[in-house]
Amino acid sequence: LLLKIISKVKSIPFNKILYASFKFIYLLIVYLIKYRNIIKIMSKVSYYTKEGFKKLKIELNQLKDIERPKASQAIAEARDKGDLSENAEYDAAKEAQGLLELKISKLEEIVSNARIIDESKLDDSKVLVLSKVKVKKIDNGMIMSYTLVAQKEADLKSGKISVESPIGKGLLGKKVGEIAEIQVPNGKIELEIIEISRD
Repeated sequence: LLLKIISKVKSIPFNKILYASFKFIYLLIVYLIKYRNIIKIMSKVSYYTKEGFKKLKIELNQLKDIERPKASQAIAEARDKGDLSENAEYDAAKEAQGLLELKISKLEEIVSNARIIDESKLDDSKVLVLSKVKVKKIDNGMIMSYTLVAQKEADLKSGKISVESPIGKGLLGKKVGEIAEIQVPNGKIELEIIEISRD
């Protein structure tokens, strides 16, 4: 059988084999690039409440409509003070503008990849984004409550932790009674899920 396959391959003109090989490699590269881009987009998607998304938009508009003109004005005022080569105020204003534009660009990306969650359609049987979770620390019995939110909404003081944090990742998908093993900088902790609810 192997000899038959070899003889058939030999009968095919070399240029056709070469063309087919290049075509296959090209299609494989295109597929891999598209797949990588899809994964990249999916990994950047964040889920927000209506209130959280509204805050994002307000912050972005504040930066674009108020802070950006202020930065341009500061550069113009510094430029009017003379020789730019020895103008520390101008350099500082330009640097501040660059940092502002970077912040605006990052926030625009977050907003474009943000998805608003309809909390009424979420499954309360397992831990998801926006779940309020009551957990018990296995080693000492301490009871703690967390609400899982998008990274931009995280606020540890109010018990809101990012779904991208080690604890957030460890709790996602868990059900009542299950134990989450979470790797933290100080070692490993085990949290038992006691209750899952919505605010």
